[in-house]
Amino acid sequence: MEERTRAYLRGRFRDYYRRTELTPPPAANEREWGFIPWTEGPDTTMVRHRSLLELGDLSEFLVRKRPRHVYFSAGRFRDPGASSMNEKDWQSADLVFDLDADHLPSVTLGEDSYGEMLAKCKDALYRLLDFLTDDFAFEDLEIVFSGGRGYHVHVRDENVLHLEREHRREIVDYVRGIGLEFDDLIETETVAGLGRKTPTERRTLQIEGGWGARTHDHFMGFVDELLEMDEDAALERLQEFDGIGEGKATATLNAARNNREELEAGNVTVHTAVAQLAERFASTAVERDNAPIDEPVTTDTNRLIRLPGSLHGGSGLKTVRLERDEIADFDPLVDAVPETFVGHEITVDVSDGGEVELNGNTFSVSEGAQSLPEYVAVFLMARGRAEKEKE
Repeated sequence: MEERTRAYLRGRFRDYYRRTELTPPPAANEREWGFIPWTEGPDTTMVRHRSLLELGDLSEFLVRKRPRHVYFSAGRFRDPGASSMNEKDWQSADLVFDLDADHLPSVTLGEDSYGEMLAKCKDALYRLLDFLTDDFAFEDLEIVFSGGRGYHVHVRDENVLHLEREHRREIVDYVRGIGLEFDDLIETETVAGLGRKTPTERRTLQIEGGWGARTHDHFMGFVDELLEMDEDAALERLQEFDGIGEGKATATLNAARNNREELEAGNVTVHTAVAQLAERFASTAVERDNAPIDEPVTTDTNRLIRLPGSLHGGSGLKTVRLERDEIADFDPLVDAVPETFVGHEITVDVSDGGEVELNGNTFSVSEGAQSLPEYVAVFLMARGRAEKEKE
């Protein structure tokens, strides 16, 4: 990035911060703060180990330093400005989750557009929030569009603040479905066999919530698909599974037809073939319903995370706080475009053209010097795809 470009972005970031009032996180004085300035050269230099007391008034600091990126720590410390983690004296930490579109299995890099990547990341956000609110019953959540490639969720329930890394790792494993075993989802009870002296064992899939309910939903969806097929097609479909031949396929189809209500109630012992089939849908649930979070972020009790309301120096977009009921209508490529950069054009020299979707418009940007809406130009400059030209 050329100095003219850095100077321009520094100035316009300052203009944004002059017009914007940011809300710091809870216990802001107990957190470490850090920022990345607009420095020369390809490497970014993080300035960290600062307390809010050292930075001074946050708004004045942002206007004065107009940083490329600004962060605060998930951790809370007795002495957040100390130069080593031991000296900081850790007290507690938010439980933070990071969803990054670049790391989603559903995203194809080089094929999916930026907008498509962010849409897929929003789908993953919904799955993550289902785990946090339904499975864990967390209540104090802050949802944030990162300004770049995804979303952050900060959990600040009192009962998670003091969790050590290994306990945070257990939460990570749960939402990722790591180590999930079908037997863990089963409740077993002994019942008297009708007309028999020997009691039998009934195995029931837990369907009230959690991974049991997710597995059950996928399994019953498959069962209902089978019941809508003609017999030959249903038997053929069942035999696509490894280990299911004609005999097991016939037994499974008959069990589905004759015991639909029992299966709906979670009873997987209507036939051994049914139990074996249901087990396969635990892995289906993990594959389709897990939340593909960036694991090191959640387990790191000292992690620095982007300040909501600040600008992302790699895109020129805002980091935006969201309420749960705002997510559906939130369009990051419209709602995260700073008003500061809307309403006029500037001249840039584009080195890497292509289609850019921003502020409800689609631009086919060619290479070379040209005049573009400022928010498009800032986006391209921040991403290293353009340099500022003299006006």
